[in-house]
Amino acid sequence: MGERTTVLVVDDEPNIRDLLAQTLRLTGFDVVVAACGAEAVEAARAADPALVLLDVMLPDLDGFETARRIRAAGRDVPIIFLTARDAVEDRIAGLTAGGDDYVAKPFSLEELVLRIRAVLRRTGAADGTRRLSCADLELDEDTHEVRRGGNLIELSPTEFKLLNYLLENQGRVVSKAQILDRVWRYDFAGDSRIVETYVYYLRKKIDADAPPLIHTVRGVGYRLRAAP
Repeated sequence: MGERTTVLVVDDEPNIRDLLAQTLRLTGFDVVVAACGAEAVEAARAADPALVLLDVMLPDLDGFETARRIRAAGRDVPIIFLTARDAVEDRIAGLTAGGDDYVAKPFSLEELVLRIRAVLRRTGAADGTRRLSCADLELDEDTHEVRRGGNLIELSPTEFKLLNYLLENQGRVVSKAQILDRVWRYDFAGDSRIVETYVYYLRKKIDADAPPLIHTVRGVGYRLRAAP
């Protein structure tokens, strides 16, 4: 990652906080920790982290209010909410509060690191690169160009956002609910069938004349990966 990237870890449980900090340090990040919302707001001001990993259930402010105060202080830092609550209403509240992702406990540490790196790539905070690729598929976030085998592919804005999200999470299964949260955000009042429709559109454009990259995991969601 070049210069080490700082992550602020906010959790009131010492064991979880220490485990997260140790894991992130071992995977190449610098880490600052906080045990409550007030400490988190101050740490965000002092350390200027590239990302905040923020537990929702804190002893003073909850994570959503903490995020709002960090934003109000002018810190446009990416935020991943970490919580035991996984209801749709909580995901919506997290996104409304300025969150960039939402991870429910219990979670895999490996998956969490992947989610952190995905958010950093999406926000350009990791290494400055704005290009994502899988096999011969390339997406440039700055120019909004997509190419497969060197050939330019025209995508609608929604198709581009969907492909961007799948590329950010390539190799990992993402559910329809997660796609709705990220691509359509919280202002979409329809149902998950819109995801199936747009995956169909996307497949017709990027998988029509080449080995398929978008795979359906029945009953779970979708995964983008190169053929083995």
